[in-house]
Amino acid sequence: MVTELKRCKEEITRHLENELIPFWIKNSLDEQYGGYLTCFDSDGVATGDTDKYIVTQTRMIWGFSALYRMYGDQRYLEAARQGLEFFIKYFWDEEFGGWYWKVARDGALLDNGKVVYGQTFAIYALSEYTLASGDPVGKQYACRTFDLLQKYCTDTANGGYFENLERDWSLSAPGFAAGDLKSLDIHMHTMEAYTTLYECTGEEIHKRKLEEIIDLILTKMTDTTIGCGFNQFDIHFNRKPAINIRRTWNAERETGETIDTPTDTTSYGHNVELCWLLNRAGEILGKPADTWNAVERSMVDHALRYGFDHDRGGVYRDGPHQGAPLVTDKEWWQNCEVLIGFLDAYEHLGDEKYAEAFVATWDFDNRNMINHEVGEWRQLLTADGKVIIPNIGNPWKGIYHTGRAMMECKRRLDRMSL
Repeated sequence: MVTELKRCKEEITRHLENELIPFWIKNSLDEQYGGYLTCFDSDGVATGDTDKYIVTQTRMIWGFSALYRMYGDQRYLEAARQGLEFFIKYFWDEEFGGWYWKVARDGALLDNGKVVYGQTFAIYALSEYTLASGDPVGKQYACRTFDLLQKYCTDTANGGYFENLERDWSLSAPGFAAGDLKSLDIHMHTMEAYTTLYECTGEEIHKRKLEEIIDLILTKMTDTTIGCGFNQFDIHFNRKPAINIRRTWNAERETGETIDTPTDTTSYGHNVELCWLLNRAGEILGKPADTWNAVERSMVDHALRYGFDHDRGGVYRDGPHQGAPLVTDKEWWQNCEVLIGFLDAYEHLGDEKYAEAFVATWDFDNRNMINHEVGEWRQLLTADGKVIIPNIGNPWKGIYHTGRAMMECKRRLDRMSL
């Protein structure tokens, strides 16, 4: 296994440094208006879709900031800084506070909605930028955003956060606009954001809110006996069959396999991602390394039991809480996040089955998911690796999942002294 992990480390480092980073440095920086262009076809050619979403603009700021923290290359910091300047200038709502959902390439406002998912990625990116640069502007806006979430989005009666709101922070309508729904996805990414915010500020209130959301996720949004998370809830945290809702990836994505009837499913990729993000939060909070070992074992084992392709490597998209998967195509982001999660489980739990799953998934991704000629990952494949959607950048797909997976895997493999 040591030989296999060493090989994977060499391949991952080569992909990150010689393919992925050069692609985004060359292609994503909008030299005319600032910010980032993220939509590219299978050949890495810009598609002409130039609208700028809060999700990908912040993820690109985060990505270049994180790369600067890892490598110290001034180009990465400059790439993050210009994105931050565009983001603050055109996305910040001077009247009501918070960040808009979408603008045109030149910054003209297209969608003024306030979605907690977007607000938390702003906190994540802005905090990472200050950690990288020392520039307090990122921390200042991250703290302002955090305060707005506490004021307007906290559900003081039931816990957690209202997730979908309008420009003035009024709740969106029920149903497709999802003013009446809560999700594990958004609360998990809020935990992710608060982790980096607390790392950045060290403030007690940020620590307490991070601990609060961890407790909520583990007590109301997951079942660590079964080993999975639940997707959608009403505001009282009663589980509901998952539906597509406005301003989400599932509603806007080009589709492969679909589940036509709303179903109470789980995402194997999300469950494994949750585990390593939970452990990262524990590190920042100063908790013992084994604090959530039982949670991690339960949830990663669930993914291996039901969502992992034992013949070819990689994970499927969605399935029931127990039983065979319902959607067996393979999407880029899940197959990025489980790479980190399997390695994380191997580090914490020591069982070689997690290392074996990591190697098998990396080999599948390396052969099939990565377009090595272009330098980025394809969006969607069949279970056996045939291309369904070949584009390597879209309004939701930037450097975040791919770049982060390579950085996090490299970091863990380095710690193993391979």
